[in-house]
Order: sequence, then structure tokens, then C-alpha cells
Amino acid sequence: MGQRRGRPPGQRAIPVRATAGRYSLEQLLQDRHPPVQPAHTLFLRRSTQQCLQQSQDSRRHPPRGLPASAGHLPVLQRQVRTAGICRVGIGTTETPAEEGCPLKITSLRGCQPIAENSPADWRTTIGQILVAIETDTGLVGYGVGGGGAAGIHVIEAELRSALIGRDPSPIEEIWDDLYELMLPYGQRGIAIMALSAVDLALWDLRGKEAGRPVADLLAGDQGSRVGEPLPTYITVWDGLAEAFATGHRAFKLHVERNSGPERVARVLDTVHQARELVGPGVPLMVDAWMKWDLDTTLAVAEGCQDLGVDWIEEPLPLHDIDGYLRLARESPIPIAGGEHEYTARAFQTLIDQRLHQVLQPDVCWCGGLTELVKIYRMAQGTGIRVCPHRGAEPWSLHALAGLDPDPLPESGRPWMTWVGGQPPIIDGKITLSDRPGLGVEIDEDALPL
Repeated sequence: MGQRRGRPPGQRAIPVRATAGRYSLEQLLQDRHPPVQPAHTLFLRRSTQQCLQQSQDSRRHPPRGLPASAGHLPVLQRQVRTAGICRVGIGTTETPAEEGCPLKITSLRGCQPIAENSPADWRTTIGQILVAIETDTGLVGYGVGGGGAAGIHVIEAELRSALIGRDPSPIEEIWDDLYELMLPYGQRGIAIMALSAVDLALWDLRGKEAGRPVADLLAGDQGSRVGEPLPTYITVWDGLAEAFATGHRAFKLHVERNSGPERVARVLDTVHQARELVGPGVPLMVDAWMKWDLDTTLAVAEGCQDLGVDWIEEPLPLHDIDGYLRLARESPIPIAGGEHEYTARAFQTLIDQRLHQVLQPDVCWCGGLTELVKIYRMAQGTGIRVCPHRGAEPWSLHALAGLDPDPLPESGRPWMTWVGGQPPIIDGKITLSDRPGLGVEIDEDALPL
């Protein structure tokens, strides 16, 4: 790792043929060995017209040493490079693709790290995978997604071949191409969770190549909150008193374990006790984790009106659209949700129907940072808040520091000790460093990566 890699074994240089001043893309694709993958073909076809249009200008000022009819070689060369062709040329003259060409993805690796304290449930078996994407310059980008062993299979069987040899820079375009590649089987669920890891690794690369935190890239001229302490909230089951004693000043209570005919009373009692402990003005939220019905939710919401509850999270099963529509109309407490939703398209439905007042996309599951950025943009001007699930993890924290007008990151997964570079929460606040990319550190020698 860290050294430039040459052309993979068995990959031969392909001369680009010029006919009447134009290159034959079809001939190039036919001559490619190994064959160009479907996603690469899609990318090349999409770029051809733009490439030829740019050639009209470049012919007027052709690169030194090339005929005017070949003035658009650098444009096509850049597109060819993304398909994994290491050398291009005219006739018998080859030009090394490393000269003046973009980065090239040389490897894509995935594994499922399991730390000692990982919970023995779906959060470990399905909820987390790690992906590393390496380029020919030695830069490596890291991303965490989901899907477990099945997600890694999607990456190895499908996504890897569509990415090797490609320029990692046009992340949004890559996302669209990979989504289209997975249309027959991967519009939601495990495949999108796997894509999330790939997308985050590409964003990590983008930041590292620029030498800047991703938050700065997202914020642009507006300026990011890198280096600024941000208030957080911590999710608790039974440890509220301990969390309060250690300096946390906003809390989400997991109450889904309450069941039976006395459920409403027990939930309200839990919220009452929490408010007495933390005092007035301290944010409190309630998470039902999809375990309630409509009547229970409305009863809890009415009982919490005077307890300062900021939101009730995922009270109903995700498919109960009619129930969420009623809650949006009748609940005196805002309804939050979206942590188990996939792609910005799905969040557009939540926004259009106003099913939630707080959107909680999980960047490691919803499709990655590319989709989270879209969700922030879609919510602008709607009065709907975006508050990403586990936002204190570096995967989401850059979006909160770069895009969020009122950031409130949620505590992350403490068992994921194999992710280095996680900013600590101190006295209820977290500060994003100015490390380039997503700022994470991964010890690959300690992982099966």
C-alpha cells in the first residue's frame, strides 16, 4: 500500500482509432480486454457526446505533438481512463494514462469487523461493514456501511468490477451508475447499505485528495463548523443518571421495551422521572423503535405535552403510512423517523407527505453521504428538520458541521473501537478536527481487510 500500481496483469494497451477526426467508441469497447463492465459502458456512452463537443474547441489548439484532428485526445483519454484502460494512443503512438489523467481506483476491499463489545444482534451481523478504496496514487478512502456478509458479497460480486479502473472523483455520477446497476435487486435494504460504505469511502478520498475536511467541501463559501464545539444528545436505555453525571445535556430515551396494558403509564412515568433528574430546559426525546400502535402513540404524546419532549421517534412500523399521516395531523409532539429508510427518493416521499417533522437518515445505511446531502437540500425551506441518526460518528458529522443550520449530533456506536479518529464527546459537546477527508484512521493490519 502507498505505492503506485501499474497496469493489472492481463490488461493490454488499447490504441484508440481515429476515423475522419473522430474516435470510434464502439470499436474501443469491443477491443477492450478484459471487457468493459456494464457500468463503465454506461459511463462512457454518457460522456461521448460531451467529449466530441469539447473536441471542436480543442482542435483549434491541439496539444503539442498531436495532429489537429486528434486535439480532443485528452478529453477522451480521461473518459477511457475511468474505464480502466491504462494507455491510449493514436495509431501506434501510446501515451501513458498517468500523465495528466485523474486518479484511478485500483482496489476495493471490504470486511465485517466485530469488536469485543459488539452487540449480539443485527446491529453487528447486518448493521456494519467496512470498505477501503485505494487509488493508483496510494490514497485510501474508508467508509462504513451495512449489510453484513451479504453486503460484502454485493460489493465483491457487483460493485467492485464497476469501480476498478474508474476515476473516483465524480462521486454523484458514480452513485447514479451503481444504483442503476443494482436496480433489479437493490433499491432498498442490504444493497443500499453496502453502497453507503462505498460512497463514504469515495467522499473520504475526495477530502484527502483536496487536503481538506469533507465538512469544508460541503460548506463551500459559507464556511463549516470544523473546530467549533457542537452540542450533542446521547441515546440511553437505563443509564440516564450516569450520562447526566458525565456532562451530557440532551437525551433520547429508548422506551420500546415497555409493553402490555400499562405501557402508556410506564412510558409517561419514565419521562416524568427523566425530567425531574435533568431539570427544565434540557432536551428530552423518546424512541419507540417501531413498537407502538396509533392509539398508544397519541396517548403518550398527550401525556408528554407538559414534559418538554422534543420528538417521538419511530413510534409506528414504517409501512403504516396512514398512521403517520394521522400523527402528523393530531400529535401535539413532533414525530421523527427515517433511520431505517433508504435513498433520497424515499425521503422525498416523507417530505412531500409531511409524515415526519424530524428526518433521521443514517448515512451508513441510506445510501451514503451523497444521499444525505440530497436530503438536506430537499428539506430546505420546508420547516422539516434533518437530524441524522448517530450524527456524532465521523461518517455523518461532516454533514452536520458543513450543512446543518442547527446541528445536534447523536451519540454513536461505542463498540466500534476499530474506527480511529472518532472525536470524543466532552461535557456534551463534540468538535470535528481539521484532518483531511472524513478524518478516520483504520489499522488494516488488525482487520481482515
